[in-house]
Amino acid sequence: MNTKSVSASFLVARFGMIAASFAIACGSSSSDGLEQPRGGDGGAGATGPTLPGPGGPGSPGNGGSGIDFGEPGGSGNPGSPPPSNCPGGGQTTISGTVYAPSGTLPLYNVMVYVPSAPLEPLSSGATCACEVSGEPVASAITDTAGRFTLVNPPVGSDVPLVIQVGKWRRQFTLGSVTECADTALPDQTLRLPASQAEGDIPRIALTTGNADALECLVRKLGIDASEFTPPSGTGHINYFAGEGGTDRYVDAMNGGAEFPDAQSLWSSVDTLSPYDVVLLSCEGDKGFDDNKPDAAFQALFDYTNLGGRVFASHWHQIWLQRGPEPFPEIADFVDEDDLDEITADVVTTFPKGAALADWLVNTGATNQRGRIELTGTQHTIETENPDYAQRWIATDDPQTVQYLSANTPFGAPAEQQCGRVVLSDIHVTGSEDEGRDVSDDDLEFPEGCVTTDLSPQEKVLAYMLFDISACIVPDDQPPEPPPIILR
Repeated sequence: MNTKSVSASFLVARFGMIAASFAIACGSSSSDGLEQPRGGDGGAGATGPTLPGPGGPGSPGNGGSGIDFGEPGGSGNPGSPPPSNCPGGGQTTISGTVYAPSGTLPLYNVMVYVPSAPLEPLSSGATCACEVSGEPVASAITDTAGRFTLVNPPVGSDVPLVIQVGKWRRQFTLGSVTECADTALPDQTLRLPASQAEGDIPRIALTTGNADALECLVRKLGIDASEFTPPSGTGHINYFAGEGGTDRYVDAMNGGAEFPDAQSLWSSVDTLSPYDVVLLSCEGDKGFDDNKPDAAFQALFDYTNLGGRVFASHWHQIWLQRGPEPFPEIADFVDEDDLDEITADVVTTFPKGAALADWLVNTGATNQRGRIELTGTQHTIETENPDYAQRWIATDDPQTVQYLSANTPFGAPAEQQCGRVVLSDIHVTGSEDEGRDVSDDDLEFPEGCVTTDLSPQEKVLAYMLFDISACIVPDDQPPEPPPIILR
């Protein structure tokens, strides 16, 4: 297959790597009339459900019958829509809203595109790449309400549509797209895959801890139970037992298997690198290193520099404080009394921070843009180092930072950064006293998961989880849709 190139400097700076070869994915029919995908580790974004509209069986993803791909990229600017041929200045568009796997939480910064070639399988584990394949001929990203509009997509029947953020990827087939009109997709039909049977999902490792039940929040995002397995299983969500946290499944899940010890995850870059994202729940003990040998600090450092993504809840700052230089320089750390319940400021002086402020309003997490109520708030970060890190949520009185992020390697030129660290100075999931989820080694997963809603601060983490999965961009630049391939 011949491949098309797009502005090499643009792709290197913005997307790191665009796939050059493509693998065809197959689908199978289900009794509900939707064409269901075949997934699996390293899948190719299999053909997904057919959304309403007439049309026969084409070959979604590679210019199958019934699709007019026209002359994409006619403006000569990768990423910009081709000119319209509609009378009176009208346009052909596809519009809709993209949701988390649960189908209830709209998502910001999800790439939406129409491929003109089959999708390539995504790589697995830490990698310096932002993989976009399929030769997009129309593209967009979702706004802070999860909405998108694709301008001048191909028209006809069986038009493929891909939604993707990082290694979350799912492909749909649109029954028909009408020329010079808007094809509005039914609400709550475009959601990221809940399992590998629906598309591609990243491999996520999560360590538990008795002060933050992050394992419950991941479950509430709508991920199918089949994805929660030991590392030896086929699921992409693997839990590891941290200090005092839940350490085994209920009998109905994986036969009640015990979680491997967290030390078996983070002691080596070889055990970390198969994972795209690593989530670390607070273990409730300052400076706790009984399960963190010296080699582990180098391993986590190396993992992030390979392109790994790490979310660290309170007290997991130890990885930064004791890590190799320049990790300890990310922030000024203190040890002050807990702040507990506060109203903090969302930092809106950079593009994604402004988007978070809008998104929190749009999802009902707050009714005051730029302000968010937090519980379980700690006081161990006074300020971030702006040479490396970006604050997201903070307070002025006292001066504290509740959320910060940094792209890795710290201090490297933007085009060489491909990993990410997010540090939270709160207990994200709240506490048992608040009626929230709890993690405890006396409980089996998911016994401690007693809530189904997302609190305001859990919505912040949901935003951060999908952001940490996304293509890395400098903090002073807004995310962009994938470039359109010139044909």
